[in-house]
Amino acid sequence: MATTVLSPRAGVYQRSRIYEWLTTTDHKKIGIMYVTAAFLFFLLGGVLALFIRAELAAPGTQFVEAQSYNQLFTMHGTTMIFLFVMPMLTGFGNYIVPLQIGAADMAFPRINALSFWMVPLAGLLLFSGYIVMDVARAGWTSYAPLSIVEQGPGQDLWIVSLILLGTSSILGAINFIATIFKMRAPGLTLMRMPIFVWTVLVTSFLLLFALPSFTAATAMLYIDRNYGGGFFNPAMGGNPILWQHIFWFFGHPEVYILILPAMGVVSEVLPVFSRKPLFGYRAFVIATALIGFYGFGVWAHHMFTTGAVFLPFFAFFTFLISVPTGVKMFNWIFTMWRGRIRLTTPMLFAIGFIANFLIGGLDGAFAAVVPFDYAIHDTYWVVAHMHYVLVGGSLFGIFAALYYWFPKMFGARLNEGLGKLHFVLLFVGTNLTFFPQHLLGLDGMIRRINDYAPDNGWTELNFLSSVGAFTIGISILPLLWNLFITFRGPRDAGADPWDANTLEWAAASPPPPYNFEVVPEVRSERPLFDLKYGHLLPAHQVRKSGASRVLTQGLGAHGGDRGVATGGVIPAAPGTTHDEFRLDSPEEKFGKPVEGHEDEHGRPRGITPEAPEKAAPIDPSARADHEK
Repeated sequence: MATTVLSPRAGVYQRSRIYEWLTTTDHKKIGIMYVTAAFLFFLLGGVLALFIRAELAAPGTQFVEAQSYNQLFTMHGTTMIFLFVMPMLTGFGNYIVPLQIGAADMAFPRINALSFWMVPLAGLLLFSGYIVMDVARAGWTSYAPLSIVEQGPGQDLWIVSLILLGTSSILGAINFIATIFKMRAPGLTLMRMPIFVWTVLVTSFLLLFALPSFTAATAMLYIDRNYGGGFFNPAMGGNPILWQHIFWFFGHPEVYILILPAMGVVSEVLPVFSRKPLFGYRAFVIATALIGFYGFGVWAHHMFTTGAVFLPFFAFFTFLISVPTGVKMFNWIFTMWRGRIRLTTPMLFAIGFIANFLIGGLDGAFAAVVPFDYAIHDTYWVVAHMHYVLVGGSLFGIFAALYYWFPKMFGARLNEGLGKLHFVLLFVGTNLTFFPQHLLGLDGMIRRINDYAPDNGWTELNFLSSVGAFTIGISILPLLWNLFITFRGPRDAGADPWDANTLEWAAASPPPPYNFEVVPEVRSERPLFDLKYGHLLPAHQVRKSGASRVLTQGLGAHGGDRGVATGGVIPAAPGTTHDEFRLDSPEEKFGKPVEGHEDEHGRPRGITPEAPEKAAPIDPSARADHEK
């Protein structure tokens, strides 16, 4: 009797590409979705800003009446802060931080996905007010009692949206803290972490301590509006100043939440394109931590005119917080000093960040002087100060990150010519828009008005500011075209197109699902640089380490061996990036292994057949490039 033998084969389940992205927990895909969603909200918020400036280009009502104008600046401010800058920087953090610390993913991948999906949901809720014909119009600060007495669902949608965004950021902060503290590669001590990781870590602590109170306050505001809670409503015995205290206890650390990761980006870009290590690494780390600490002591400088705060205390801390910021300015300038500077697009945006943020920082120091603050409070001076920090600072840092890490994320470099055109238009537009607003503020023009008298002498400055705003809008067109042609072109950037320093460039571009086939071991702040150029250092500085072999295996697996000399593995030079001794690694202290640090074969640790005592042969081309 004939029989049939079944040979079942395991079927391969193929997910659709859309389903794969919608259900992913891969930190890299989540990072890309953060960046994409934030960029779309940036375009939307930018259109709102153009309507604002079109209305103010000349006296009289041009396009929108007063209530619609209130909606425009409320939605513009909320969108740019909560739906653009925060998610965009979170997206870059999601993609880059695990790579820079040698981790396979974030500590809590599913929570990471949940944090992201709350953002577009919150954005849809916020803008659904246009569907129901009622949009929030109490300003992005939503001061009570105005935010209580405003009727309609628009303000409630604003509140629920911010509660969702606050919850998302709190979960994301916990995830970043757990990832950075518990998932670093072997040898990556805290004082060897890349500066971008440090800024994300301090930002996460700021979010963790500042956002819960604000999220609770927005819930209280919702209760006041709908259930007669009386927390902030003076008609029911509430205190509207309490809302200001809670809002700015979050709102001023929020400024550093928006700027610190951008500072981290600049601190990654400048050393690479100056061909020098970051000047004063430890001072920079301490300054970052101090900014986070002092940030909780300056919230009430937004409330000088209320008469409800102790002016000397908050004026002093406002001046004090400028000190660590000034330290960073010197770090950046001396990093470039006598460096071999390459004016690539990321470098131009980093330099633009420094120039613009310096103006914004000086504005803040002026506002710390109490009598001066009384004069310029709620004027266009404050608008100029805020936008020099967030546009001239955060936005330029974001574009530096985009051009710098785009090859890592997508495997292709953006066009340099279009990138430089983008930079020039944005830099000119930013200063043309916001510098005249200093003069308007000094002349007494208050913010949040849609009309002004033609005989005040403000028409020319407002028109100039509006021309600058449209120049900013035009500057985005080269970027969009750049993205379009790059995505249609070949993905041939390679693993390390910038000849960079940190671990993310040791993986392929884009990286595989779990980033590294071999967990890299780190022995300095610039592990990839040390691997590539450690053999060029004087012999007495070369420390032999098995880390070079481990990292090289990972590099070879992903093709990221650009700059590595041929003819054998290059011994890394751990601990020499800044010519410092490492107290946390005793075998590095005097250039040779100390007693008790032998391997399982009894040989001194770090001296292996793969990493001999004699340095590997020097590649002449690498030496020539290094000595230029």
